[in-house]
Amino acid sequence: MTTIIAADAPLVQYALRLADNALVLGHRLSEWCGHAPMLEEDIALANIALDLIGQARPLYAYAAELEGEGRNEDKLAYLRDASQYRNVLLVEQPNGDFAVTIVRQFLYAAFMAPFWRLLAGSRDATFAAIAAKAEKEAAYHLRHSAEWLIRLGDGTPESHARAQAALDELWMYTGELFEADAIERGLIERGVALDPQTLRPEWDETVDRVLGEATLKRPPDGWMQTGGRTGRHSEHLGFILADMQFLQRAYPGATW
Repeated sequence: MTTIIAADAPLVQYALRLADNALVLGHRLSEWCGHAPMLEEDIALANIALDLIGQARPLYAYAAELEGEGRNEDKLAYLRDASQYRNVLLVEQPNGDFAVTIVRQFLYAAFMAPFWRLLAGSRDATFAAIAAKAEKEAAYHLRHSAEWLIRLGDGTPESHARAQAALDELWMYTGELFEADAIERGLIERGVALDPQTLRPEWDETVDRVLGEATLKRPPDGWMQTGGRTGRHSEHLGFILADMQFLQRAYPGATW
């Protein structure tokens, strides 16, 4: 396998989309540090957040290398405005209660676990290497969130109601996971990127199986929210970036 030539705009955009997904969700999960319902889960969510941020770093570094404009991973993470972010809307949704966080994590991980596994066969050597490492992490993220969702859904009437409400609220953001635009279609044809529609059967099977064990009802497929991957975000991303980017913007170039 060989790395595709530098200065390839579709490759830069693809790397940024994957990196932004991981960074934004990692930051969201980090907000639970010190606030999770039990110490063990506090540590687990913090570790998942670190996994995601660890996935984002080489993707940003690769995007910066391909772009060739002198930026690095920190500048891409901390010095872009909200409209320049390319993450899906699902990952920027607020944590809400614990059920909302678990449902959001499960829906995302059910997609990313097979995504990373298959992207490990990419014709782009860098994407393949990043995916090979992320695959193992995503498998754990899926198992962890699925087990919690089953506990919540098949638990008390209160936990069941909260899990179902979270699922109903977040379902409309799942359609964006399976979109492919012109940027990605060209990379799919070159064997670099994955066609997300090919992941739909496995995602459906995983979701249906876990929801069945959790005694939760799958919401109907209908109108879906979209736009995050082209820079049209909810107001929530702005608040995330205000928090995450404050130090770098207040003290540009600061180092420890």
